[in-house]
Amino acid sequence: MSSVASVHSLWTVADGAPGKIPAPHIEYTQLSPTLIVLGAAVVGILIEGFVPRRSRYVSQLLLTVVALAAAFAAVVGLAAGGFGSSKAHIAAMGALAVDGPALFLQGTILLVSLVAVFTFAERRLDPAAHGNRVDSFAAQAAAVPGGAAEQAAVKAGFTTTEVFPILLFAVGGMLVFPAANDLLTLFIALEVFSLPLYILCALARRQRLLSQEAAVKYFLLGAFSSAFLLFGVALLYGYAGTVGYAGIAEVVSDGAKQIDPALAGTMGNDALLLIGAALVLMGLLFKVGAVPFHMWTPDVYQGAPTPVTGFMAAATKVAAFGALLRLLYVVLPGLRWDWQPVMWGVAIITMLGGAIVAITQTDIKRLLAYSSIAHAGFILAGVIATSKEGISSVLFYLGAYSFVTLGAFAVVTLVRDAGGEATALSKWAGLGRRSPLVAAVFAVFLLAFAGIPLTSGFAGKFAVFKAAAQSGAGWLVVVGVLSSAIAAFFYIRVIVLMFFNEPKADGPTVAVPSPLTTTAIAIGVTATLVLGLAPQYFLDLAGQAGVFVR
Repeated sequence: MSSVASVHSLWTVADGAPGKIPAPHIEYTQLSPTLIVLGAAVVGILIEGFVPRRSRYVSQLLLTVVALAAAFAAVVGLAAGGFGSSKAHIAAMGALAVDGPALFLQGTILLVSLVAVFTFAERRLDPAAHGNRVDSFAAQAAAVPGGAAEQAAVKAGFTTTEVFPILLFAVGGMLVFPAANDLLTLFIALEVFSLPLYILCALARRQRLLSQEAAVKYFLLGAFSSAFLLFGVALLYGYAGTVGYAGIAEVVSDGAKQIDPALAGTMGNDALLLIGAALVLMGLLFKVGAVPFHMWTPDVYQGAPTPVTGFMAAATKVAAFGALLRLLYVVLPGLRWDWQPVMWGVAIITMLGGAIVAITQTDIKRLLAYSSIAHAGFILAGVIATSKEGISSVLFYLGAYSFVTLGAFAVVTLVRDAGGEATALSKWAGLGRRSPLVAAVFAVFLLAFAGIPLTSGFAGKFAVFKAAAQSGAGWLVVVGVLSSAIAAFFYIRVIVLMFFNEPKADGPTVAVPSPLTTTAIAIGVTATLVLGLAPQYFLDLAGQAGVFVR
């Protein structure tokens, strides 16, 4: 039924029974992971308003960890109850899908966020300021950098504990994004998780101007991409007469069977379909960080507080690729011959562009940014496969990549000099002699990024390249292998720099973290090795979750 017809039916019901408005039917149990996270975010805002400042840090940390753990338990409960397979269906009056890919991606996002919270809460890396332990975030976010208000806030020992509810709002949006089953829900979820990320990027305690510059760039480019996506939604509505995924897919496959009188002039117009689909894809490829929509990535990754960079690099990619998969596999399978060649081109320039430009980088965070761009290209190879194996390989790769990324950025927070984090690559020379354990852990993450066997990176790349090859995209796999070889060069160059160069006398020190960051890094290493040495169980799990409900 079209949207206009739905509205007319509501009017009819309202006229027939004055004073009675039909209540929406919402499956609260099946939406519980998202509701738990958003509910906790609201409670976090109340804590900021009513709990004394000295108690907020512990309260917020405890609330955030419990909420994310409870939401993950809810996802596991839904999967165990069959909602990822036999009971998969469309919930919330057609707005959200509860199926295998949605639950798998939501579980991954929640686990990644839970680990990221530990890096957000770290307070032992910077030297104490005026007798107070400090974290990575500005003492008073609204204060002018270097101004009297900021100096007073630092002296008073303030900390920006608002980062925890802001993180929860971002996670809530990310949970909805890959499960969205209509274009308006997709857009609202995009804004719900993007706006908190813009704020988080601006909150660095040190190098505040660089941090605020990163946030402004991210906000402006993000606003452009959101505008493109929203314009695309409008065009697709004009084409199909509905914003629901199933309705659009039906019109794409069979043409407009029931012409809506209000939209008779545009429905079934292929120009609207092609331009609208292209604009929506542009909005999603921006979030993924694919070339040529990647220009925000290196600047934002470098300027944002490193815990935020790690969270954003891991969780945003999972959410965005989930939404991209659902759009291409559920809404536009009938348009496959049109979008596949375009995605081929995007995947090739993303793989090569990310790998080649990374070689020239002299900052470790920018290097990891271009590395993430190259990885977006590798994942796109699995998306292009248009098969069940393609979906499951992408799901596995996203899970594996997330924990490697979080662990790598957690290690970056440990290497410090007088100005804070020492991100210049030249300062990492000889780190293996100064702190062998930290250098060895970082080397494990770099080898996983490079796709060396016995790491999760190898299992992930093998899965997506195999799926692409089976679908006839052999040349794409060749380009992917060449890009991996180029990427391996700069990863191994960093390992050589750490272990075979002499340490400088004025080189950085490695801070001793609290158990929070240690736990985050340990989880990253464990996931990297387990998914590399024994990936089959997790590949099977991704395979079982690889069917979209339509």
